[in-house]
Amino acid sequence: MTYLSQKNKIIDSILDRADKHRLLWKDKITLFMDLDNADLDWGLLDSFDDDNFQHDIIGIQNNMNRKTGQLDQHFLPRSGV
Repeated sequence: MTYLSQKNKIIDSILDRADKHRLLWKDKITLFMDLDNADLDWGLLDSFDDDNFQHDIIGIQNNMNRKTGQLDQHFLPRSGV
């Protein structure tokens, strides 16, 4: 398996899990763009328990400035690099 296909599998898992737990602010595409701008360790986020997963997903969506592509209000994702 190539690096990109492995990363895509992890991203799909994260997006599906967020959808399953009803954590989407809007839709999967918007969540992907927010997460992609947040500079995360995708594997770490995917491995989190539900509490840490929800903290990062909700916090990123609530604090992402979609004009600048940066997190506002000093929010630090637990899966950040």
